[in-house]
Amino acid sequence: MARERDGERRQGRYSAPRLLIAVIVKGREVRRADHAIDDIFVDRWSPRAMSGEPIDEADLFVLFEAARWAPSAGNTHPWRILYAHRDTEQWPLFFDLLVERNKVWCVRASALLLFVSRTTNEQTGKPLITHTYDTGAAWENLALQGTLRGLVVHGMAGFDYARARTVLGIPGDFTVEAMAAVGKPGRTEDLPEDFQSRELPNTRKPLSELVFEGRYRSG
Repeated sequence: MARERDGERRQGRYSAPRLLIAVIVKGREVRRADHAIDDIFVDRWSPRAMSGEPIDEADLFVLFEAARWAPSAGNTHPWRILYAHRDTEQWPLFFDLLVERNKVWCVRASALLLFVSRTTNEQTGKPLITHTYDTGAAWENLALQGTLRGLVVHGMAGFDYARARTVLGIPGDFTVEAMAAVGKPGRTEDLPEDFQSRELPNTRKPLSELVFEGRYRSG
C-alpha cells in the first residue's frame, strides 16, 4: 500500500481520503502588525498542506473574479491565468512543469495556475511597462480572496519557465510570471518532515528597511 501511494505521488495522481476537515492557521495568531491594518493582510500566508479534495469550477472562478478587478495601467489588464484541475487531462501538463521539491506537496493540490502577462498594449502595440506590476496585483487579489474562503493559495517560482511557454503555447509577447497551487487545507503531518516545521506564517522585515522618505537608503 505504501509503495502504491508513493507511486501515485510521483505521478501526480494521489487521492486523499474524503471528508478531511482541516483549517488553516490564521496569520494573526503568530504575526503582529506595527500599524492598524485589516486582519486579512496578516492572515494571508502560503501553506503547503492540502487535502487532495477537488474544488468546484464555480469556487475557483470566484478567485479569478477577484483577480479580474485588480488595478491596471490604462485598464489594459495584461494578466492571463492558465489553469488545470486535478484528475483532468490538463493536469499533467502543469504538474510536470514543477521542480521535484514542489511536486512533493503540490500532488495534493486541487488546481494549478500559471500567471502570464502581456508585454504590449493590445490597442496600440506600445510596450506595457507595468505589465508585471499589474499582474502581481491580480495575483494578490486572487490570493486574498482564497484566504477569505479558507483555501490554500501558494505562489511559486519553482518550475520550468521555458518549458511552460512551449507546452502551454504561450505567445512570444507574453512573459511567464509564476505558478500557484490552490487547494483545500490538509494536515501538516501529511507533509514530508522537512516541510512540517515550515508550515507556519512567517514574519516580514520592519518598515524601516522597506520604506524611505525621499532618496533611497540602504540598510
